Amino acid sequence: MRVVVVGYGMAGARLVSELQARAPRAEVTVLGEEPHRAYNRILLSNLVAGRSREADVELVEAAGRGVDLRLGVAVAGIDRAARAVTTTDGATVPYDRLILATGSQAMLPPIKGLVEDDGTLPERVAAFRTIDDCRRIVELAERADRALVLGGGLLGLEAARGLAARGIAVTVLHAAGHLMERQLDPDASAVLAETLGALGVEVELATATTAVESSPDAVEAVLADGRRLAADLLVVACGVRPATRLAEVAGLAVDRGILVDDRLRTSDHRIHAIGDCAQHDGVVSGLVAPAWEQAAVVADVVSGVRPLARYEARPAVTRLKAQGIDLASMGDSTSMAGSVIRFADPTTGTYAKLVVRDRRLAGAIMLGDNPTVGTVIQLFDRGGRVPADLRSLLLGRATGVAAEATTAEPSPALIPDAAVICQCNTVRKAAIVRSWREGARSAADVVQATRASTGCGSCRGAVDGLVSWLSSNDAVPQGGLSA
Repeated sequence: MRVVVVGYGMAGARLVSELQARAPRAEVTVLGEEPHRAYNRILLSNLVAGRSREADVELVEAAGRGVDLRLGVAVAGIDRAARAVTTTDGATVPYDRLILATGSQAMLPPIKGLVEDDGTLPERVAAFRTIDDCRRIVELAERADRALVLGGGLLGLEAARGLAARGIAVTVLHAAGHLMERQLDPDASAVLAETLGALGVEVELATATTAVESSPDAVEAVLADGRRLAADLLVVACGVRPATRLAEVAGLAVDRGILVDDRLRTSDHRIHAIGDCAQHDGVVSGLVAPAWEQAAVVADVVSGVRPLARYEARPAVTRLKAQGIDLASMGDSTSMAGSVIRFADPTTGTYAKLVVRDRRLAGAIMLGDNPTVGTVIQLFDRGGRVPADLRSLLLGRATGVAAEATTAEPSPALIPDAAVICQCNTVRKAAIVRSWREGARSAADVVQATRASTGCGSCRGAVDGLVSWLSSNDAVPQGGLSA
């Protein structure tokens, strides 16, 4: 069987690894437009901040034997009748199954002067999407005192915090009325803005940028109210759009993303799509956890191990990965429908909100140092019933029935085996315990065996805690897993 994978990002690399595990004799060709090995986009803000090297964000999903990995090679077209793809270097690669993992591209809003006539960005303007973008940002940041970030969503705030960590004065320009409007309500945004201010990031909300004027020495953002903000660097982080052009030209069904069914098949059933470029059941997720789950399903289907496997989207948890900010948002977090309980303390940068319907969490926002964030995520992920006294989840204070929900979390022995420790890779406690019994004797061993913490990295503390507990607890059962 000849399998061609277009795209070698986080989704494509995971697919290759999953496919090799199921069909080691398959002939796999990977065409990656970027000249780099697969890397973790979630951790790129660490490169901007200077806290990581490029080697630190490279994925461990290295292609193995039997994989023809071609980097720096773009696909020019798909010949569906001949079942072959052609590349920009003139090669023709036949396939029995084709998987599109083309990802997404940085959105560049139609602002005068933001993009040059030839489609490039001005000298002191950079997008924030790829490792090459980060190289450009870092180069400019090394001779910058002030920076502007266009966009107050997840990517924009990660870029802003990374620049501020270098000692650069940063101003975020956001056209909407509050930050991260898809994940946060206005009150949570207000607390987050204060936290950012204390970290050296100024926020300008409901601020439309009408023009960008750039010279070799500086860049200016012209605002709708007439103000002009000058800086040494402007980073564009206004979101992304699925890379669907290749699919469109090939005649595949495309809406916002490439349309796929439950087996991630496109309108041509010999072609699959996964990750940022795929639209399943009306949703383009743009998150790593769904992309990796999709990779596993396609590997099952294509290899024949589980030809009827289906992808079922799970409610996503969004984490903001920025030094000094701990934020988790999940489900219908911006809603006020149902039973809603909130707590805000701007002086400590804390905001907590629970949206409860039918005794279960429909959504939540947890910002700041909150000891119950792990419990909230687990309840949301499992669809478990919330305690009668919601204050135990909101503030970490247990009363009555609520005590069980909050006192269970600190002890690894009381965490259910079905609890998901790593959201990105859907690694449950049971898998970590199993890897320990099978010989993993350090956190690094557990990570290698289970992939836990290789996504956004926010669960690394929990993984380390479980490994420490396993190391010191001789009473860990050797038979079946705990109930």
